[in-house]
Amino acid sequence: MTLPLVVGVDGSDSSLQAVDWAMDEASRHGLPLRLVHASLWERYEGAVPWSGPERPSERVLAEHIVASAAERAVRRHPDVKVTTDIIPEEAAETLLHEGHSASALVTGSRGRGELRGLLLGSVGLAVAARSHCPVIVVRGDRAGLAGSHGRILLGVGDPATSGEAVRFAFREAETRGCVLDAVRAWRCPGHETAGHPGLAAETGRRHEGRASDLLDAALHDAVGDHPGVRVRSVTVEGPARRILVERSAAADLVVVGAPRRVGAFGLQLGRVAHTMLHHVHCPVAIVPQAV
Repeated sequence: MTLPLVVGVDGSDSSLQAVDWAMDEASRHGLPLRLVHASLWERYEGAVPWSGPERPSERVLAEHIVASAAERAVRRHPDVKVTTDIIPEEAAETLLHEGHSASALVTGSRGRGELRGLLLGSVGLAVAARSHCPVIVVRGDRAGLAGSHGRILLGVGDPATSGEAVRFAFREAETRGCVLDAVRAWRCPGHETAGHPGLAAETGRRHEGRASDLLDAALHDAVGDHPGVRVRSVTVEGPARRILVERSAAADLVVVGAPRRVGAFGLQLGRVAHTMLHHVHCPVAIVPQAV
């Protein structure tokens, strides 16, 4: 069975941007698209203009939001099958439930009514930090959203949390026919050279060599499975968060892994993934892996 891409829609500009991105993605991969509006029927002030004697019910407003998003989606890619649903439940919990039967969840970077200046909406953050399927938060500049760089950026972290992210990134690069830049950051702990400046170069080479070995090992199987993907792998000294944010300015999608500990509750995001969600210059995929 082909699992759909599921997009959370709430009528905000950000969610409509997510619909556009998801339609392009669904068309590339030959997937159906499912548009889901979830709400506890809170009123959406200004969601639709209304000049009549009575304001429409929340249900009518929800139907308008979903119908408008579906119409927009079909205009963009008539070949993609689009279905819709309106669910009277809390948005994050609904999307997490939808994720059990989705190839991926797609959200905008902000919801309707989010505070001005908020870096990431609360629903997007909750879903990205708890979902057991990949979550793509659609954000970034015009070039990144349009996919005009021809480049996927993969942040390779700990082997225990990177396997699924590596496979996701290779499939994405293969489908798009673009370059995959795989990056592993490394740092030389200060205590290893404290009081011994002459050891800095030797210690740095050792850490760099270990990072290179871990990167090669993480990519090995996927390289064999996707021989047509052009891979540029590199190790870089410095904080992974800063390096990936900087390099995202020339990428169409950033892919990072996130641990999902069996039996654990609450938000499960590493520092790198959390930073990507708030600061990258293009859409970001958070790919979970059970540990």
